[in-house]
Amino acid sequence: MGTKMPFFFLYLLSLYTLHRHALPTNAATAPDETAALLAIKSSLIDPLGALQNWKSNSGMPHCNWTGVQCDTKGTVIGLNLSNYNLSGTISDDILLLSNLSSLKICSNAFSDTLPAALTGLTSLKFLDVSVNNFDGRFPVGFGSFLQLTYLNASANYFVGPLPADIGSANALEILDFRGGFFTGSIPASYRGLQKLKFLGLSGNKLTGTLPKELFELSSLEKLIIGYNEFEGPIPADIANLTKLQYLDMVVGNLDGPIPPEIGQLKMLNSIFLYKNSLGGEIPKEIGNLSSLVMLDLSDNMITGVIPPEIALPSNLQWLNLMSNRLKGTVPNGIGDLPQLEVLLLWNNSLTGPLPVSLGKNSPLQWLDVSTNALSGEIPAGLCEGGNLTKLILFSNAFTGPIPVGLTTCMPLVRMRMHNNQLNGTVPGGFGKLPRLQRLELAGNELTGEIPDDICLSTSLSFIDLSHNQLQSRLPSCILSIPSLQSFMAADNELTGGVPGELDCPSVSTLDLSNNRLEGTIPSSLASCARLVSLSLRNNHFNGSIPPSIAMMPTLSILDLSNNFLTGSIPSNFGSSPALEILNLAYNNLSGPVPSTSLLRTINPDDLAGNPGLCGGVLPPCSGATGMLESPSGFRWADVRLVAAGWAIGFVIGFVIGIFKEII
Repeated sequence: MGTKMPFFFLYLLSLYTLHRHALPTNAATAPDETAALLAIKSSLIDPLGALQNWKSNSGMPHCNWTGVQCDTKGTVIGLNLSNYNLSGTISDDILLLSNLSSLKICSNAFSDTLPAALTGLTSLKFLDVSVNNFDGRFPVGFGSFLQLTYLNASANYFVGPLPADIGSANALEILDFRGGFFTGSIPASYRGLQKLKFLGLSGNKLTGTLPKELFELSSLEKLIIGYNEFEGPIPADIANLTKLQYLDMVVGNLDGPIPPEIGQLKMLNSIFLYKNSLGGEIPKEIGNLSSLVMLDLSDNMITGVIPPEIALPSNLQWLNLMSNRLKGTVPNGIGDLPQLEVLLLWNNSLTGPLPVSLGKNSPLQWLDVSTNALSGEIPAGLCEGGNLTKLILFSNAFTGPIPVGLTTCMPLVRMRMHNNQLNGTVPGGFGKLPRLQRLELAGNELTGEIPDDICLSTSLSFIDLSHNQLQSRLPSCILSIPSLQSFMAADNELTGGVPGELDCPSVSTLDLSNNRLEGTIPSSLASCARLVSLSLRNNHFNGSIPPSIAMMPTLSILDLSNNFLTGSIPSNFGSSPALEILNLAYNNLSGPVPSTSLLRTINPDDLAGNPGLCGGVLPPCSGATGMLESPSGFRWADVRLVAAGWAIGFVIGFVIGIFKEII
């Protein structure tokens, strides 16, 4: 028996050898993969030197090279060359990496067409070529990748139709073609992507109606197809997407009503349908969406009232219904939403008061209900959550005082309440708000003084108190706010004068027209080196026009009309190249109009009501020499001489005739 054992082991050895040769081997051994990687590197342009350790003589195994991932056997299974500013070409040698399952070349500078060689990497599970400059048509072939779960080609310049063969890659979970130039419709073949969780097609030039196959993708969690040119209605079949969490169909031509079936999507937390042509009413079924956090139906043609059910989702943070055709009142329940941060209702036809509790029980940050017909008092607790940054209420019919609580609202950046019926005084404290940039209270019924503490502001850039009944003097430091660019207090009952000592480093617009201001115009206004527009019209200013104002380097508009200014127009007036509009009408100015460039062509109406002014575009000064000529060169002096000659001749002839009759 001992003589048979060696033959038995030889037999086993031969079987093992045959079996080993029968097994499939890797297409590329380690040396082959090293050579392949070096060949790939040679076709790349690497301005940052990110791949400098890709060297055969470095002593470093290729599995340790930058961006290279190997399995436990030392076989390359992944390449991550993202964010290196690489360009050049992807060499066909990449096909030698036959076990490659992940390829990431996103956020680089690759251009031209996507290499067709990539369609030969049939082991790929993950492919990311996003954020490059690839153009041309997206190559056909990836539909045969039965293991591919992730494909991201967003933010490139691909054109033509979406690749229909992708519908056969039925393992796909992520498909992202956003931000390109794809045209045509969504292929019906995409119904085969039954494992798809994310579909991103936004920011292309896709057209047509939403295909029914799209709503057969029952695994979808995020559907992002906005910024295209889709038309027609949102089908009721959207109810089939029971796992949908995020819906984006913004900026298109969708019309018809919002289907009430959308209320069946219990997992839906974000709905973005803005800038379409959707009509009908807001379905009350939206109240069934208990997970809803963000709802934006703005810039459509939605009619009817805001349903009270819209306030049922207790997690709602963002509610934007602006620029529709809504009417009726704002449901009180909105004021009780505990998570509400943003409420945008502007440009509708809403009436009645805002919910009294608005802002009291939520971290409200942004409220815009402007351009409606809302009335009643402004809710007192808008900033009780301590987060309010933007308060925009203009063009309504709000009454009552400005809530005092707003003067301690530290995050406030913009407060726009103009064109309402607010009364009472401007409360002190706004100058102490560290972030307040815009304070717009024009067009109300406010009385009293402009608070002195407004001068303490280090952030205000725009103040408009015009068209009220304010009666105080101007705070002496009002123009010294370092960031102030525009100050307007026109059409009030302000008294006193413009402060004589001015420090106005940033002011570009100053409008104090239609008040009761008096005294002289201070020469120090010329220190406002950035002033572009100055209006002091319709006040009681007297004295002469300061010559220094004429040479302000940026002043483009100057209106001093309807005052009691005296003296002559400074000789350098109108010589500044920036000055384009000048109105000095209805004062007590006298003397010749300077012949500077602007005053040569000024409208005579802008000098009217100054009987002492003459010359230039006005009638000539009496006793003046070298009278102005008409455009044809004919002098007014000649006209007067001819007329006098005719008159004398007529009188002489008449006298001679009478004398003959007597004789």
